Amino acid sequence: MASAWELISGKPAAASKPFDWRKRMSDNIAYALLVYTALQIFFTMGSLEGKGGSLLPYFALVILVAAIIPACRTFEKRWNRLSDAQAADPQFRSFFRRDLLWLWAIAIGLPFLVTGMFKGLTLAFG
Repeated sequence: MASAWELISGKPAAASKPFDWRKRMSDNIAYALLVYTALQIFFTMGSLEGKGGSLLPYFALVILVAAIIPACRTFEKRWNRLSDAQAADPQFRSFFRRDLLWLWAIAIGLPFLVTGMFKGLTLAFG
């Protein structure tokens, strides 16, 4: 009996790539950076644009993009230290899910937090 993968791909299941926590974390980091940057541009920059021609929003964008990269590198370094055997070990699932939760919470939450802070500062001192 053919598996769903075999039916969809036309390849035997054994020909699929081996499972690797390192690759999965790297892929999620790449996607999280894209989502973070898009949210940062659309929400933070959109909320601050037209508030007087200041360079502050652009400076904040550069700082925040520069700040997220070391955080993502920390996650990636942690997972790249795994050996090939560990990278395929299902016992790392809970650790992977924990790091994934933190990664996506930062990637999605930080742009909204920064937008709220800038709006608060604008109301307080604007």
